Amino acid sequence: MSTPRSVTPTRRGILAAGGALGIGALLAACGGDKSSGGAKSGAKNGAWSFTDDRKVTVSLKNVPQRIVAFTGTAAALHDFGIDDQIVGVFGPTKLKDGTADPQAGGLDVDKVTIIGNAYNQFNVEKYAGLSPDLLVTNMYEPGALWFVPDDSKDKITQLAKSVALTSSRVPLVKIIERYAELARSLGADLKAKQVTDAKARFEKASESLRKAAASHRIKVLACSGSPDLFYASNPGISADLMYYKSLGVDLIVPDHLDKGGYFESLSWENADKYQADVLMLDSRTATLQPKDLAAKPSWAKLPAVKAGQITPWSSEPRFSYAGSAPLIEALAKAVENAKKVS
Repeated sequence: MSTPRSVTPTRRGILAAGGALGIGALLAACGGDKSSGGAKSGAKNGAWSFTDDRKVTVSLKNVPQRIVAFTGTAAALHDFGIDDQIVGVFGPTKLKDGTADPQAGGLDVDKVTIIGNAYNQFNVEKYAGLSPDLLVTNMYEPGALWFVPDDSKDKITQLAKSVALTSSRVPLVKIIERYAELARSLGADLKAKQVTDAKARFEKASESLRKAAASHRIKVLACSGSPDLFYASNPGISADLMYYKSLGVDLIVPDHLDKGGYFESLSWENADKYQADVLMLDSRTATLQPKDLAAKPSWAKLPAVKAGQITPWSSEPRFSYAGSAPLIEALAKAVENAKKVS
């Protein structure tokens, strides 16, 4: 990722929990019958256990049938074949016009209950009302549950067991493999055609990127724009960038990283510190896009911008073969078509 892990105040909502329900009532709300909710076809019966990337082993009497997950996490599990078991999501799910946020992937956003559509909007009452068996989310920092607010984390984690899968500091393909393991434990058939076809596409895309990087020695900068700052991202910590770099992409490594190590924040006056032939620009809905940046003189002067060599970057990739293959294909095309301008 390229914007700060400590989300800016402008993105913070107000947690829509509390009210008349105390923690006792919330726990009671989760004590009802959890047998409802469609089981994924082929899901295993009997006891279920999974060791997550916190090294925590989560054990339940039955395979979870009521899963609430971060939107991107739910979308990745959906790509592996987990569908009916996902009853709720939290995180960017719907855009202002009601259509699905890109992070939702192929998930039917009208079918699931949205616990919160933005950071810090996790509605604890609504979560409790779903009688969840399991909460699943990403983990960008050790022990930190992505998009689970710190001020209500204790309440939330008492309502159901949680599973967290690491999302940084290891290459993309390793994280996808972990998602596949989790999906298989939940009943997914990893030999299903949709999964094997997606994996084949991912591998083909990766080879295309490897060849493009070898034949076109250009410099690439992964970046993100906000009204006040230009972020240069670190390919040594973001999972997708680590993987692209391993395939030979010449990604620029910032030399003065901010706390956390994900990026270097630069004033717009210094946006030209790193000269790149191609810019991978953060495409998340909360970040500025080329049309928004056009009015910034320092942006317009960048060699890659002048050359029109900008490619969208999903800085929070969907950790599945289906979610990642198109991203790799797009980068391979951008590298192959780019000219050296820096």
